Amino acid sequence: MGFYENEEDAFLPLRDVVFKQLREEILYGKLKPGERLMEIALSERLGVSRTPVREGIRLLEKEGLVVMLPRRGAHVASITAKQLEDVLEARRTLETFAANACCAKITRTRFEELKEANVKFAEAVNARDLRQMADTDTAFHNIIIDTAGNEKVKELLVSLKEQIFRYKYEFMKEMEDPTILVREHDQIINAIGESRSDKAVELIRMHIDSQAIAIFRKLK
Repeated sequence: MGFYENEEDAFLPLRDVVFKQLREEILYGKLKPGERLMEIALSERLGVSRTPVREGIRLLEKEGLVVMLPRRGAHVASITAKQLEDVLEARRTLETFAANACCAKITRTRFEELKEANVKFAEAVNARDLRQMADTDTAFHNIIIDTAGNEKVKELLVSLKEQIFRYKYEFMKEMEDPTILVREHDQIINAIGESRSDKAVELIRMHIDSQAIAIFRKLK
């Protein structure tokens, strides 16, 4: 096996290792929307038998990253306007709730973590490191969600994380000036620090909606 990301992967079932590898390739755009997943080719490339590849593909199908087409096999799921609308509507509802709750529960430690998260995001933006941009942006939003303290909201967002990340990555890839996102984060941080829940909610909503508009334009 030559594709373990770390030592922990060496102790996972092969299907899970294959799943993690293919999921990453889909999320970061190495495997393109609509691309066919050929079991034989993947098993040869990853150095495993076809069984864990088949099982890994089934796991990806459950997450909505792969679709099975009649007589055509497994394909990377395309990004459609309807899917985007559904995911972003759910994200908007859940994250605005989290922003409101976060304003009431934010501590000095969490507030400093939020600022530091945006510093790391800004560094990734300045380096034009798309992968780090997506990862650090996710980390920023996760602090708000964790601080809100609602486990059910967190659970629902976790169930959407792959879809949200995929759309987010596509959005950032097309941005001409991603420093706009850094400034939007700063505004959100200030609103939370001042316990202005109405302002924080509105800023989060605008932050998500601006991404939705940009991706819809691309899809059209």
